[in-house]
Amino acid sequence: MKLFLKIFFLLLLPSLLMGQEKNFRNEFGFRSDNDAYLALGQDQYYTNGLIVSFRHALRPSTRVSKTVKKIFEVEGGQLLYNPNSGESPLIGDVDRPFAAYLFGGVRMNWLKENEQIYQASLQYGTIGPNALGKEVQETLHNTVGFYKIKGWQYQLYNESGLNASFGYSRLIGRPNQRNDFSLNSYALIGSTFSGAGAGLLFRSGTINKLTNSAMSASRISNSKLDTIPPEEFFFFARPSLHYVAYNATIQGGLFRENKGPVSHDPNRFLFSQELGVMYAKKRWTLNFSITFQSKETRNQEDSHQYGSASVFYRF
Repeated sequence: MKLFLKIFFLLLLPSLLMGQEKNFRNEFGFRSDNDAYLALGQDQYYTNGLIVSFRHALRPSTRVSKTVKKIFEVEGGQLLYNPNSGESPLIGDVDRPFAAYLFGGVRMNWLKENEQIYQASLQYGTIGPNALGKEVQETLHNTVGFYKIKGWQYQLYNESGLNASFGYSRLIGRPNQRNDFSLNSYALIGSTFSGAGAGLLFRSGTINKLTNSAMSASRISNSKLDTIPPEEFFFFARPSLHYVAYNATIQGGLFRENKGPVSHDPNRFLFSQELGVMYAKKRWTLNFSITFQSKETRNQEDSHQYGSASVFYRF
């Protein structure tokens, strides 16, 4: 009888192993931001952004630790800004400077078993003509048949910068398996961006713990013991308050005496509200959200809103 059980187990074991879902260690994808996604006919302020990211889950520590996951990330991208319209031939029409920010950087994420998340990142980037904003926006408009861009002769001048950021998130409460609340906060220190902010994240639907969620980009793992639920589908809302100490895409280069033809002082406090839906299953994550943002400067004619779409693939 014992021999029979051993043979039965050996025959069954390969089937059990094949039936298990393996964890993916890497994730690659992009996020695209554009106010045209809202189909409101606007082309203003933060008008376009593209960020490409690669993430890798590091091997967990062999010693006893409350850190259940460490994820390393490399990213690069470009952010584009223009006035109330990309067709602003007169300098008096430039209520927010023409500017672009071209950057690359690295980020480290530490995820704790109690659903606290720590982040630290370092970015190197440039504003001004070297950021290629004029070329990219003109190419986009020519490709899709939009109006002719006018006004990039007023853009901010070149300056490179080094920027560090630090983030902290934690679960506040999960009253049931379909809803939870968490705190998101960050601090920026650098010559391009400096400031801080905090917000409250609400999720509702089929949600995972923050250590295994697409919301925190943590559906990858380098541990066989980490069990990641196969699917997530939830709606989220994230109201946030931001303090702006310095923003070079509005004020110009920190170390330049001559910032450019047009620069403005920013509003020190901004409010934003992000509403979105996120779906993740096995190798894929899909996300779409809308962000509503208060005026960045007193000169701005309007507040702003834009859409964000992202796609990530795990392997």
